[in-house]
Amino acid sequence: MKPALAEKLAALCGLLAVGLGAFGAHGLSRTLAQFQTAEIWDKAVFYHGIHAVVLFILAGRAPFRFGPWLCFLFGILLFSGSLYLLAATNARWLGAVTPIGGTSFLIGWFWLMLRPVDDKARKAQP
Repeated sequence: MKPALAEKLAALCGLLAVGLGAFGAHGLSRTLAQFQTAEIWDKAVFYHGIHAVVLFILAGRAPFRFGPWLCFLFGILLFSGSLYLLAATNARWLGAVTPIGGTSFLIGWFWLMLRPVDDKARKAQP
């Protein structure tokens, strides 16, 4: 994947985080109140938003770190995605998917911790 595409996808993730946050607060508020799942929705938006920013930062750094970037994208899809669906539908079985997404977030952070970009590599990239 080229960094420009990664940056566009990261921006889309950020746009969706803001949009879904607003949708939960306004368009879905009655459903979330009925199911008592507003906190779950908020947690999904929180992790989604944080990791959208991380995706954007990684997409703009040289060299592009595709592995951790992909882990964070999968984390958004599985962690936040399962929580969005759980909150909106009250389908509690979706909670079994959430830890897979959380593990993907952890792997992404662990990967960055083990293999940081050194200054020489950063300066060598145009």
